[in-house]
Amino acid sequence: MRDIKNKLTSSKNTKNIQNRKGKSFGYQVLGFGAGGTPFDGLVATGGTITTSGNCKIHTFTGSGTFSVSAVACCSGNNVVSHMIVAGGAAGGYLYGGGGGAGGFRETKSPVTSYTASPLVGGTAVTVSAQGYPIVVGAAGSAAPACSSNNVAPNGGNSSALGATSTGGGGGGGGSNNNGNDGGPGGSGGGAGGTVTGGCGGIGNTPPVNPAQGKNGGGGRGAGYPSASGGGATAAGITSPGSEKGGDGAGTAIAPASGTPGPDGGLRYFAGGGGGTGGVGGGGNGNGVTNTGGGGSSGTPAGGSGIVVIRYKFR
Repeated sequence: MRDIKNKLTSSKNTKNIQNRKGKSFGYQVLGFGAGGTPFDGLVATGGTITTSGNCKIHTFTGSGTFSVSAVACCSGNNVVSHMIVAGGAAGGYLYGGGGGAGGFRETKSPVTSYTASPLVGGTAVTVSAQGYPIVVGAAGSAAPACSSNNVAPNGGNSSALGATSTGGGGGGGGSNNNGNDGGPGGSGGGAGGTVTGGCGGIGNTPPVNPAQGKNGGGGRGAGYPSASGGGATAAGITSPGSEKGGDGAGTAIAPASGTPGPDGGLRYFAGGGGGTGGVGGGGNGNGVTNTGGGGSSGTPAGGSGIVVIRYKFR
C-alpha cells in the first residue's frame, strides 16, 4: 500500500509542477510576466516613413494624407511634432529681386527628442484615429520674360494638422527705369530696380507667432541691379555689392531632408533667393526642391515646400 500511495502522490505532484511551469512559460511569451508590456504608441501611415532613435518620421514631399489607424492609451504619446514649409517664390525678371522663401513653422512634442529650430512655438497637436490632409506648396514658377515691370509668382501654401505656412513673396521685376516692390508672403520678395529701387516685400504675411519669415531687401537703384529675398530667420540683404538671400531655419526634425548648415548638424529650410542664396535652399538660380527656398533674380523658379511629422513610437 505504501508503494502505491507513494506512486500516486509522486504522479500528482509531478503533474502539478508541470502545469505550473507551462503556465509560467506561457505568461512570459505573452509579455505579461517578467518580460513587461509592449510600448503603447500610435500607428500611422503616409509620406515616406523613416526612424531616428525612438521616433518615427513621416516626410511629405508632395500632397497626401497622414492616416492614424490606432492611438496610444497614454495621451502623451499621441502628441506629434511637425514642420510645415511652404513653396519658395520665383525671382523677378531682368533686374529683378530675389524670391522670398516659403513660410516656415514648427512645433515640438514634449516627448520627442531632437534639436528644434529657433522658430519652434505654438501648441503641438494631439492626433486621433483619422486621416489628416497634407498639402505641400508648389514652387513659384519662373517669371515670364515680358514681366520686367511685374512681381514674379509667389510660392504655394503648405498646410497640415490645422496650420498653414504661406508661400514666399515673388521678387519685384526690374526695368530700365524703375523697379517694382517685392511681393509679400511667408518671407518677402526682394525689390527690383536700376535707377530707382522699389521696396522689399513684407514677410510673415499673414502674421503668425513665431513669425514664419522675414522681409525682402529694398532695391538700391543708382547702378545696383536688385535686392535679395527674405528667409525664415533673416531679411534679404540690401547693402551695396551684396545680394545674399536671407538665411533659413535649422532643425533636426528631418535628418534626411533640407540642406546642410554651417554647424554641420542641423538641416536648413526656407532660405531667400539672391546673388548668393540664403542657407536653407535659397538659390543663386532656382530654389532647392523641397526646402522652400526662393529663386534668384532673372528667370529662376523657387523651391517646392515640405511637411514633416515626427512622434515617439517606442
